[in-house]
Amino acid sequence: MQPHWAESETADLAACRATLRTGSRSFAAAAHLLPREVRDPAVALYAFCRMADDVIDQEGGGGGGLAWLQQRLALVYDGRPMAMPADRAFARVVDRFALPRVLPEALLEGFAWDAEGRRYADLPDLLAYAVRVAGTVGAMMAVLMGVRDPMRLARAIDLGVAMQLFNIARDVGEDARAGRLYLPTQWLDEAGIDPEHFLAQPEHTPALAQVIRRLLDVAEEYAARAQAGIARLPMSCRLGIGAASLLYAEIGREVARRGLDAVSARAVVSGRRKAWVLARGLAGTALPWRDPKGAPLREAAWLVEAIASRPIVRDAPWWDLPHRARVLLELLERLEQRERVGS
Repeated sequence: MQPHWAESETADLAACRATLRTGSRSFAAAAHLLPREVRDPAVALYAFCRMADDVIDQEGGGGGGLAWLQQRLALVYDGRPMAMPADRAFARVVDRFALPRVLPEALLEGFAWDAEGRRYADLPDLLAYAVRVAGTVGAMMAVLMGVRDPMRLARAIDLGVAMQLFNIARDVGEDARAGRLYLPTQWLDEAGIDPEHFLAQPEHTPALAQVIRRLLDVAEEYAARAQAGIARLPMSCRLGIGAASLLYAEIGREVARRGLDAVSARAVVSGRRKAWVLARGLAGTALPWRDPKGAPLREAAWLVEAIASRPIVRDAPWWDLPHRARVLLELLERLEQRERVGS
């Protein structure tokens, strides 16, 4: 017997898609290239992560936002999600893919660091943060694709880390005006930049440009590491994940084109530019041109170990006719519902 919240799947997914169209446009664009059996769970996953991030941004640590998110996550894993589209949709993903709880818990830990305004002394500190708030998302996406082997999990986390570092480089000024600082304070000290003075009066300088360039170099390194893993994903998923990788890397290039000025204005990649980047680069993402072997980030090794030890959840074999019949009936019912509403 299905839980009562399973009945609202179509409406919940529609609400999740609406969230992503306004909050995660790069992912929304790349998601169109994923097969539906991965795209719909990925939409639910990203919507839950987007919601959690927004709660922390709006309420912070002092407003009980983190405690509320932890309560919602506990209810999701108990199979009793709150009556909210993102929670119900994410609960279906957790149930269907046996998603290890360590992943969303690590994500919330990263959000807790945001809520407390944590600073990052050096690159390893920053990588530990990026692993939690973005590497976990890469790992969860890998789980949706049936990936549990350590090598490909490590590369999925690399991709999430690279995306987060590109975002940090783009948002230096915006974050500073909100009182947040993600650039390693050691790097700022070496560049002669006082963190407190910068936060009080954010401005673009040649010294800051060199720090941002240094961060982009690290982001590009992890993006390159991830490419070998993308080429070893299931064939139907390579274009979608490759597209996301290309679009986020283009954020870094746009920052560079603006003279590494991430303070005066926020770098935005135009729709035309995105189309050109995808047309030029997508074919290469499917080619296994590099050996994907390599140890995971030291800051991510504990996550890889926790996930790889769990069994893969696969569809029933072809000879399981009762299961196949149920799947077919569910598919026909959904198609009929879509025809009735004109989808």
